Amino acid sequence: MLITSSSNDRIKHARRVREGRERELIFVEGERLVAECVASALKLHACFTAAAPSASQLALLERMSCPVFQLSESVLESLSDTTSTQGIIVIAERPWPALDVLFACPAPLILGLDRIQDPGNLGTLVRTAESAGASGLFSFAGSADAFSPKTLRSSMGSAFRLPILPDVSGLGTLETCRSRGLKTVVATGDADLLHYDYDWRQPTLLILGNEGRGASPEIMTACDARVRPELPSCLRRCVSGGTPDFSSNEEGRKPIRSISCLPAFLIF
Repeated sequence: MLITSSSNDRIKHARRVREGRERELIFVEGERLVAECVASALKLHACFTAAAPSASQLALLERMSCPVFQLSESVLESLSDTTSTQGIIVIAERPWPALDVLFACPAPLILGLDRIQDPGNLGTLVRTAESAGASGLFSFAGSADAFSPKTLRSSMGSAFRLPILPDVSGLGTLETCRSRGLKTVVATGDADLLHYDYDWRQPTLLILGNEGRGASPEIMTACDARVRPELPSCLRRCVSGGTPDFSSNEEGRKPIRSISCLPAFLIF
């Protein structure tokens, strides 16, 4: 079916999803992200493609079991969330992992995000958390949408692989993690304990605060410990290389768990 009007009901609905007004659904755009979405086995509600899909897009369509609609160029451009349309869009159910999934490994290390405002920053945190070996992520109420189009693009597919629970209570999350044997740690620039000197092998919830204000006073007070990232060395490594080297540090201290450099990379 070829849709040639941006006033079509299906296009209007997809636009609402793109704008975050359909909270049970997500808007996924571009071949790479659509492929990650399909691989994650999320339920797909609809797929929109160019009138003449590419060979790689046709291969993706063969893996889907949802209605597929071809769009005229003008309609596809009007629906796209990017300046240059990528030719394929999927409407899928929002992931809602079970809480137990985040605690499935013997010594989980989970990231908690306290009021991260910028979707691009949040997506970067998701991507970096996955590469650093985190077992899951809590996004506290007041943070950007973990599955908005911009966040998904910034996460480069990690949001479909890393278990994420969004819009949760920060203090409630601390209590949940403590009840499961995790130590709660907040990253802050005024802590006495350097993040290199914390034993990241123990089960831990690591909390990163707002870009400008840091973690809320309530979270800071409630956490078991505070760690201070050594920004210059870690940040240089993370910025200069596409994948940070988390295994050791310049001062020759003992190798530590890969997540240990994460605070230095993620504090703004």
